[in-house]
Amino acid sequence: MKEIQAGLRGILRLIGAVFVVKAFLIRAFYLKVRHRHDRRLQRQAYSKNIQFYCRLISRTFDLQIVVKGQPVSDSNFLYVGNHMGFVDIFVISSLIPALFITSQEMRETPILGAICEMGGCIFVERRSRIGIMNELESLVEAMKEGFNIVLYPEATSSNGEQVLPFKKTLLMSAPHAGRPIQPGVVNYIEINGEKFSLKTRDHVCWYGDMTFAQAMWKSLTAKSITAEVEFLDPIYAEPHTDRRLVAERAYTAVKSKFRPAAPVNEDVVYGIAEES
Repeated sequence: MKEIQAGLRGILRLIGAVFVVKAFLIRAFYLKVRHRHDRRLQRQAYSKNIQFYCRLISRTFDLQIVVKGQPVSDSNFLYVGNHMGFVDIFVISSLIPALFITSQEMRETPILGAICEMGGCIFVERRSRIGIMNELESLVEAMKEGFNIVLYPEATSSNGEQVLPFKKTLLMSAPHAGRPIQPGVVNYIEINGEKFSLKTRDHVCWYGDMTFAQAMWKSLTAKSITAEVEFLDPIYAEPHTDRRLVAERAYTAVKSKFRPAAPVNEDVVYGIAEES
């Protein structure tokens, strides 16, 4: 019976998600044409548009977001944090207008590539050191223009058991732009009324051999998802600072606040229920 209910829920949410994505793409295309002669205005419109529609998608997924702390308020910034799947993107984009960094491989992916492009994503070629150094400059330019940038320095999504080591190069775009690095951590507190565990993680994590379709369907069939976002102390660095130290500081901050998926037989209750 539960499987039938989950299937029906998934179908209804899929219909709702398709409607939202279509509306997003139509609006994004209009903004692209309207601001085709001014890239800065176009990006600004894209960042606000993706925030609006990510909030709608969050409602479609019955995604509840709890916020701890607050991001830097006197400057735009480079947000860096852990990444477990596309639900993270809905969470962060719902809270801050920003341009996301993603890979050229994603740009080449049918449908997803178009969505990313219309969302104002900045594409980087991680497979080429020369290319990524050139793209570092584009990130610096975007931050100098006043945009918040979201970077997932793990360079992939994880299975919810740990925070993967941070890649270093793109982190230095913030110091070169004279902007702070804003670390943040996303923790999933409850899924379907149960704690985030190895049993429930597939509703929010996209990892291993899981296809996008499989990951999306698992998220669509989740009865409810509660995510907590904690904004940590900003990091201020100079362009000449050793990038290894900057990456390690950001990684340590995020890792220290991350709550991994619990073993199925663990009785510890995390987050909201524990604190109440």
